[in-house]
Amino acid sequence: MCVVSPDIIDSIVKELEIDDIRSASIRQIGAVVREAEARTGVEYIHFEMGIPGLPPSAVGVKAECEALKSGVASVYPIIDGIPELKQQASRFVKAFIDTDIKPEGCIPTVGSMQASFASLMLASQLDEKRDTVLYIDPGFPVQKMQAQVIGVKIASFDIAEYRGKKLEAKLEEYFKQGNICAVLFSSPNNPTWMCLKEEELEIIGRLAAKYDVVVIEDLAYMTMDFRRDMSSPFEPPYQPSVSHYTKNYIMLISASKIFSYAGQRIAVACISDSLYNRAYEALKLRYGIARFGAAFAYIFLYSFSSGVSHSAQCALAAMFKAACDGDYKFVGDIKEYALRTERIKDILLRNGFSIVYDKDVDEPVSDGFFFTIGYKDMDGGELLKELLYYGISGIDLATTGGVRKGIRACSSNIKLHHYELLEERLKLFNEKH
Repeated sequence: MCVVSPDIIDSIVKELEIDDIRSASIRQIGAVVREAEARTGVEYIHFEMGIPGLPPSAVGVKAECEALKSGVASVYPIIDGIPELKQQASRFVKAFIDTDIKPEGCIPTVGSMQASFASLMLASQLDEKRDTVLYIDPGFPVQKMQAQVIGVKIASFDIAEYRGKKLEAKLEEYFKQGNICAVLFSSPNNPTWMCLKEEELEIIGRLAAKYDVVVIEDLAYMTMDFRRDMSSPFEPPYQPSVSHYTKNYIMLISASKIFSYAGQRIAVACISDSLYNRAYEALKLRYGIARFGAAFAYIFLYSFSSGVSHSAQCALAAMFKAACDGDYKFVGDIKEYALRTERIKDILLRNGFSIVYDKDVDEPVSDGFFFTIGYKDMDGGELLKELLYYGISGIDLATTGGVRKGIRACSSNIKLHHYELLEERLKLFNEKH
């Protein structure tokens, strides 16, 4: 017996003009689930959305409130960032990644989404022969949508089949064609939570330098590989990063997950000193500005939004400073996600489910914000559709570029009563399947 009538789900899908629930976006799945809850009164277990499930940083909230009271809401912020944020961002990168970057290259953006959008657009305009972005998948589906919006070609491969030394030949296969303008990846990875090894980051960095490809490293979940304690500023172990192996990088660091500050849409794009100051003739001819970093801020971000919320910049500066000073132990706070995921995985495995992307080369993936689940021989779309009838949501791994069958799940919004609820619903699911 289903928890929610299939007829209700199918009706909602039709009303929302979703052609196929199996290929629906994260936001579309969220809309279906919210409407199902409203119509039936059944509480769903929300595995679909990566929304922070912890309170926002008190440090950030306090600083932002004080900034608003001081009157910053009436003042346009400097387009490439207020001085305090740039200084503290540079310091934060040194403290937790051990990379030296000048404050000028730390530029605030309206979340990492705007940072990746600007980075992709800018990278695609440096050389007319380079018209393709390479995505190391599985990845965040919207970042491919950004390339489609821009009109840039897309190439991708599932890294699970090319870990370690195998990655070099695979990357070179793409880079040597001469059409790749940028390569984008995340580590820890959304959706699988795989983390790249130092050997793999070195390969990416070395080949990016050899073939002059811009590396866009999405560090939305930095320090969240909880197999290693990266909580102490200016002390090893540090967050692994491609910035240790190339000068051709942009690191995207977001407040959304590490500081639970998603609602204020604040991040920084950290452009290497070398790339920031590099001049491109194509940019000079098109915009009258040759330097990469200047074009990023004064052309792209200016035309997108005229800057980032002034008060949110004050908040992020305060959070970076407190973290670097050792006064704000943010890594300890977000470790809660790993505890939730560990417990959820135990329930899933007891009920016949499997972890689809389960290995980081030779060790189990870390427990963290995201994880992947499969069931018998069901493909991801079929599994997603069936789970929706049992009050459980997720997204099909196929939408992330993953080649393995299953769905992506997130532990962020799991409450204490959901564990028992999950167990009950999976038992019902098993009775039918």
